Amino acid sequence: MRPELHLFETNPIIAAVKDERQLEKTFALENDILFFLFGNICTIGSLVRRAKEAGKLAFVHLDLTQGLSSKDVAADFAKEYARADGVISTRPALLCRAKALGLITVLRVFLVDSLSLDNLNKQIAACDPDLIEIMPGVMPKVIRQVCQTVRRPVITGGMISDKEDVIAALSAGALCVSTSCEELWQDV
Repeated sequence: MRPELHLFETNPIIAAVKDERQLEKTFALENDILFFLFGNICTIGSLVRRAKEAGKLAFVHLDLTQGLSSKDVAADFAKEYARADGVISTRPALLCRAKALGLITVLRVFLVDSLSLDNLNKQIAACDPDLIEIMPGVMPKVIRQVCQTVRRPVITGGMISDKEDVIAALSAGALCVSTSCEELWQDV
């Protein structure tokens, strides 16, 4: 396991920030990991720099960063320009390139039916991500099933609205929970 991945074990809550106001709030928190769900090609570099100066591990969501394409060069941009520690994407090809560049990779998967659950192993095989983020994160039975099936750490996110959701996800086997719900960033 990569040394940086141990931070996930000690940070059950990941602050998933959607704007600069939320980013500022995270600097006063003990959370060591940030998921950037906003930004564009002009701002993401400075956003990541500020997070790293605050001692945070910074992950850029390649699919949500405005101005990036689904081409491999998006991963190069995250590494060389943004200086991210890792990336999040729903696109296995982008994660393959990011992994080759030495970035920590998070495959985000939306599990909406049994077909998407069945396809999960194909997606994992296509890009060998370091972590998997399954969404929505309020499905303890499915979280348990995924954790038993895949051979890597699982993050859950999406629709997490209270402490009970966090506890249910962690109890089902998730390593940690990503949420933009500020009240939960320091509650658990």
